[in-house]
Amino acid sequence: MRGLIYLEDGTLYKGKGFGAEATRVGELVFNTAMTGYQRTLTDPSYSGQVITMTYPLIGNYGVNDTDNESDRIHAYGLVVKDVCFKPSNWQCSKTLDEWLVEMGVPGVYDVDTREITRKIRDGGVMKCVITTEDLSPAELKTLCDVTELRTDQMKHAGVTGIMRIEPENPKYNVAVMDLGVKRSILYELMKRDCALTLYPYGTKARIILNDHPDGVFITNGPGDPEAAQEAVKITEKLITNSNYGPGQMPIMGICMGHQLIALASGGSTYKLKYGHRGVNHGVFDKITGRSYITSQNHGYAVDANSVVLKGLDVTHLNLNDGTVEGMKSLRKPVFSVQFHPESKPGPNDTGYLFDQFISLMEGGRL
Repeated sequence: MRGLIYLEDGTLYKGKGFGAEATRVGELVFNTAMTGYQRTLTDPSYSGQVITMTYPLIGNYGVNDTDNESDRIHAYGLVVKDVCFKPSNWQCSKTLDEWLVEMGVPGVYDVDTREITRKIRDGGVMKCVITTEDLSPAELKTLCDVTELRTDQMKHAGVTGIMRIEPENPKYNVAVMDLGVKRSILYELMKRDCALTLYPYGTKARIILNDHPDGVFITNGPGDPEAAQEAVKITEKLITNSNYGPGQMPIMGICMGHQLIALASGGSTYKLKYGHRGVNHGVFDKITGRSYITSQNHGYAVDANSVVLKGLDVTHLNLNDGTVEGMKSLRKPVFSVQFHPESKPGPNDTGYLFDQFISLMEGGRL
C-alpha cells in the first residue's frame, strides 16, 4: 500500500502505507519519545494532528488493552521511519498496524523522519495531507488548500455529559473541567482518594460551584486556548470563588488548563514554532531549585510578561527555550503547570504536584 504525505509548502514525501486506507488533513508535528506510542495516539490533546515519531522503530511491543488514555485514537495520522509488524510483548493483543486499521487512522512509513523533523524545526508545524489511498499530487494539493484546520477541538474532546467517578472511601470531591483529559490524570487523583465529577466543555461555573467541590481541576486538551473563550470566562469565575480559608476550593491546571488560568487572569498565550512533544523535556522549578525531566505535549505557551503583573508568579521554566512551564497565584490557592506530571508516557519526577493539590484541599498554602 502506497503512503503519501503532502505538506502545505508543496513538499511531497513518498513512502509505504500501513493502518487504514484513508486520507486525513491535519497539523504535522513531531514527538521525541522512544516509547509510549499507544498513550500518545490516544491522548485527546493530539486531536487534529499528524504525529511524526523521531525514534526510528515504532510498534515493536504492539498494542495492549490497558495503556489507552481514552477510548480511541485522537491523532489524525502517524508517520514513522520503520514499523514493526511482528511485535513481541507479553501484554500485546494486536499489532500497531491492526489497531490503526480498527481505528480508521492512516499511517506512513519508510520515509526520512529526520528530514521531516528538521523541516518542522526550521519552518514550524504546518498543515499536511496524509493518505494511503490512490490520490494524485494535484488532488492532495487541492485537498490541502481547501481544508481549514480547526482550533477549537477542546470543545468536543471531553465528556458530553456530567460524569461521576468514585473510588472506595473518597476523602475529597474534585470538580474536573474536562477539555480532553487523559485517563492517567484521573488515576493520579483517584489514588489520592479523590471522587471526581467530570463536567463537559461549557458547563456554567454556577453549576460547578453548586456542587460544592473541595477543589477544581482544569485538564489538558487540544487546540488553541484563545479559541476556548467560554472556558476562559468559566475559569475566571471559579478563580474568583477560590480563596484561602474555610472551603478555599483550590484550583489546579495542567497544559490547556494552565493556559486557561493565564488567560482568565488577564494574561496571553502564543503559538510555539514547533511545540514541545515528548518525554525528555527539562524543566527548572524556581521554588525548590531543582530540575526535572518531564513529559510534554503542547503547541502553545503562556507569555511570561503578560502574567507577572496579573497576580501570578512564574514557578517553572523550560530549560530548552525558557518558556513558562508553571505558575501560581500570589493571593489565591491556584496553580498550574504546562507539562504532564502524571508521567504516562514519561518520567514520574513531578508527581508531587498532585500531592500539593491535595495539601491545598486540606487547608494548606502555596
